[in-house]
Amino acid sequence: MGLIKNEYDVEGYSPTDPEPKHKHIAPGIPVYGDDTGAVPGESFTYGDSMYARIQRFAGKYAIEQRGIERVPENERTDTNLAKVGTMWLAANMVVSSFAIGALAVPVFQLGFVDALLTILFINLLGITPVCFFSTFGPVFGLRQMVLSRFFFGWWGVKVIAVFNILACVGWSSVNVIVGAQLLHAVNNNVPGYAGIIIIAACTFLVTLFGYKVVHYYEFYSWIPSFIIFLIVLGEFAHSGAFVNLPMKVGTSEAGGVLSFASSVFGFATGWTSYAADYTVYQPHTVSRVKTFAWTWAGLIFPLLFTEMLGLAVATAMTFDPETFEPTNSYAKGYEGSGIGGLLAAVLFPPLGRFGQFCLVVLALSIIANNCPNIYSVGLSLQVLGRWTQAVPRYIWTFVGTLIYCAIAIPGYSHFESVLENFMLVIGYWLAIYEGISLPEHFIFKRGMAGYDVTIYTVPHLLPPGIAAILAFCFGVFGAVMGMAQVWFIGPIGKHIGTPAYGGDIGFPLAFAFAFVSYCGLRTVEKRRFGR
Repeated sequence: MGLIKNEYDVEGYSPTDPEPKHKHIAPGIPVYGDDTGAVPGESFTYGDSMYARIQRFAGKYAIEQRGIERVPENERTDTNLAKVGTMWLAANMVVSSFAIGALAVPVFQLGFVDALLTILFINLLGITPVCFFSTFGPVFGLRQMVLSRFFFGWWGVKVIAVFNILACVGWSSVNVIVGAQLLHAVNNNVPGYAGIIIIAACTFLVTLFGYKVVHYYEFYSWIPSFIIFLIVLGEFAHSGAFVNLPMKVGTSEAGGVLSFASSVFGFATGWTSYAADYTVYQPHTVSRVKTFAWTWAGLIFPLLFTEMLGLAVATAMTFDPETFEPTNSYAKGYEGSGIGGLLAAVLFPPLGRFGQFCLVVLALSIIANNCPNIYSVGLSLQVLGRWTQAVPRYIWTFVGTLIYCAIAIPGYSHFESVLENFMLVIGYWLAIYEGISLPEHFIFKRGMAGYDVTIYTVPHLLPPGIAAILAFCFGVFGAVMGMAQVWFIGPIGKHIGTPAYGGDIGFPLAFAFAFVSYCGLRTVEKRRFGR
């Protein structure tokens, strides 16, 4: 295959043209690719443009130069599938997932067994799309947002990319605030902004260098976090403070279980929109079953372990039944400093200074949690247009870091709860994404054989995206009808659980509305446009 120049905003180009045209991703910035759209790594440094000079400078320091361009087969040399597992193991062996499990008691008023079963079964469901789409990376060598062009079309995927950018930046802000709070709980002299900058700077250094360094960091970073969580488990078990809270009955129990399930599902399935980003350097010959299995193992173990541990520790909190004022150290710690205070109540009394060290390690685990967010935000930004792709990924990584720090620093003191509630509301988009992409794959493309990877840069050969965008709107309607959030309780969600809190069925309704409407609309679209 000879090298040609591909434009990523092509009009009138077909891979079957006998004489490939010379194209540019932006004026003066050519990208050379073969006739399958794969772009060799060395081509990013060709020429005398500013783009090429920046890329050559990055190459001197082993910074990954590739963005959303397809990875050629001869550069897919990452054959260690264990890295796929440890990638997600590290990203979820963190204090954020511990916090999800702990919410079951003070927020949703659940018993131990019902919350435990919810964590088990909802995580099994939530991680399945992440595992499934992880298998697409080795097959196509394309990032998840670029793959989404085959579901949403050239223009429709830009809407999806915007939601993914909001998710990446928003959750990075929420996570880094939690990490800064933990550091502040250890030492009150460390201001919130300092903790945010420390964690954000460390995350940027890892993600700056790209795919290989992110994988390398995640390969080891889960180990200290796992050790600290084992210490938490041991100390809490030794304390004898665990309480097997009884399961409740009635509408309040139904509403609590559904709302807690929504939180668990949103956290587990939240990696779906990044999934293929971390397998694109795997060769196409790698077993899809093994890729799925390693991803599954890397997700299910830390999610179950940390969330169940958080649930167990939360059962120790006791509150006055009438005033709901905290009455023991666990409840007082949680009331005063959130999850950091709850962990401090477990670690500080028996371990003293070493307990503080443990809390610092858990604060720094946020780096592993934010690495996928900040690495992938640059890729999503490149999908937005020709000019955004002309900006190298690592520059977008820096811009994304600045933006989420700018949100987190004032948010630490003024609107943390507002930010978190906003992120919970927009999280429903993932169910809509799955409700559109899965029927497109299984019903309309009928598996992997239905994809022509050579057209991923050719707008007029990709799906029009009209059906996908309309189905997305139907999915939003379903989410609104079923949500039960602080800001709004939908008319259907209001009838589940107590009227004051409702029960959250926004995720299943968003999926169902998107799935059903997409199947009908896509059938009409294919008949009309033939693609």
